[in-house]
Amino acid sequence: MSELSVNHLLGIKYLTEEDIQLIFETADHFKEVINRSIKKVPSLRDITIANIFFESSTRTKLSFELAEKRLSADVINFSAAQSSVKKGETLIDTVNNILSMKVDMVVMRHPNPGAGIFLARHVNASIINAGDGAHEHPTQALLDCYSIREKFGDVANKNVVIVGDILHSRVALSNIFALKLLGAKVKVCGPRTLLPKYIETLGIEIETDLQKALEWCDVANMLRIQNERLDMSYFPSTREYTQQFGVNKALLSELNKEIVIMHPGPINRGVEITSDVADSEHSIILNQVENGVAIRMAVIYLLASKIK
Repeated sequence: MSELSVNHLLGIKYLTEEDIQLIFETADHFKEVINRSIKKVPSLRDITIANIFFESSTRTKLSFELAEKRLSADVINFSAAQSSVKKGETLIDTVNNILSMKVDMVVMRHPNPGAGIFLARHVNASIINAGDGAHEHPTQALLDCYSIREKFGDVANKNVVIVGDILHSRVALSNIFALKLLGAKVKVCGPRTLLPKYIETLGIEIETDLQKALEWCDVANMLRIQNERLDMSYFPSTREYTQQFGVNKALLSELNKEIVIMHPGPINRGVEITSDVADSEHSIILNQVENGVAIRMAVIYLLASKIK
């Protein structure tokens, strides 16, 4: 059986194209499992996984927990808000205390970029990065690419535009890495103030006209404005942002082709996307959520097989 080239999932930039294809093929199997009447498999009955979230999360945390339980793993949930971190305990001490309870794998979200990489060097467990600051969110990029593959049959040569707050988005960076690795063409679209200065060094194009971006693309991945990360005003007003970079049904009807709309969530309805688009036949947003469980099952299973 093939196996991953890595012992941790810290970021897309550490994966090969073969790794991603293996994850997709494994997810195909697990997607079939989660659509059965009995949705569990006994694959990881002897594995214990700790979900350690230092930032709030709904979809990602629920998706990981469901994936773990579908694989029959034992699950520990840890929230920093109710922990000794509040008393000054370090990240390594926190995790080592958890690992002393014989935990095999850690799924961690942390506000600091590189926290997962740091942890992987200092603790004896397999680490899955569930988002580290504005750096990477690898499982989100994997499920996004998997959803494109499911819709079109392949990711290669598809035109994908990522629209919105690229500067503060870990989803954007992981998606760019994954899409490029799989042979897609990628553009980003948003206000210049929300585009990182280094973005063109990643081999992608900038398009500041949303209409042109939508005419070009097969897929538009809409990102929300990350108000919790904004330390200053990056555009005049939310209303003006929506007028220039928000997608609505009227805009889509003006296009000379059908395009697919994606969103990693949470959606700010009426800002980056209107409800009539989010809930339309163009949208595969709920498919992304379903695929998230299958992809995370695949990642956990493949990493756990290396532990054993």
